[in-house]
Amino acid sequence: MNGTKNQPLWRRTNFAVAGLAAAAASERSLRVELVMLALVVVALLLLRVEAEWWALAGLACAMVVATELVNTAVEKLCDHLHPAWNPQIGVVKDCAAAAVLLSCLGALAVAAALAVHLYHRGLAPLPAFLR
Repeated sequence: MNGTKNQPLWRRTNFAVAGLAAAAASERSLRVELVMLALVVVALLLLRVEAEWWALAGLACAMVVATELVNTAVEKLCDHLHPAWNPQIGVVKDCAAAAVLLSCLGALAVAAALAVHLYHRGLAPLPAFLR
């Protein structure tokens, strides 16, 4: 039996945090996406958007980070199992990268919808220094 199975929740959470930290340390794309996530939070705070937009933006950001983590895991596993270049491995990596691209496009769609919403809402609810 694997020693990591049936561990307490706090220990399994530590494994997840360690995976996130390892991926962030090795993947520039993930670091950029985490910075963008922080900027999204700041923008939402400044724009004082409704709870629904927080939920949509949170889900979109989570999807981008999650797909980037899966992409990183797939790439690292492929590189470990087959270090030499292989066309089939290349297709697997390309498919994982495509998942990240699609999640980023989905996040951009949420941002565009928010921009339209803010345009129609007008700038009145914005802080004075942003008007």
